[in-house]
Amino acid sequence: MKFTMVEEKKSVGKQIVDRMEEKYPETTSEFQKIQKEQYFLFCMKQHDYGPQNISVGSNLETKEEIKMSLTGLWFRMNDKIQRAKTLLMSKRKPAVKNEPIDDAFLDLSNYGIMATIVKRGKWGK
Repeated sequence: MKFTMVEEKKSVGKQIVDRMEEKYPETTSEFQKIQKEQYFLFCMKQHDYGPQNISVGSNLETKEEIKMSLTGLWFRMNDKIQRAKTLLMSKRKPAVKNEPIDDAFLDLSNYGIMATIVKRGKWGK
């Protein structure tokens, strides 16, 4: 049986995933669990905000509109990075009780995914 390049990559990828899951079962399981939690949080927030908060009221049809959206996401990510940096470097405990540092890490990850969706032209569609 002859594999196409795509099929071969998928096969090799599947083997690597299986190996990683066998070697690091808790790590890979936790990673998948966190991704599901992030997706749920993303959906809940998009229900409340809608896509316009990221597209800045535009349809993301021009390079300028996309740049504006990505710049807004950059600011959001920078806010999370600065918060995490401050808490980690100063060894302070968060003053906002309902917002542990883990929330900043997860928000940062979600913003990165959202930026990728914008860049791929799929946001709000």
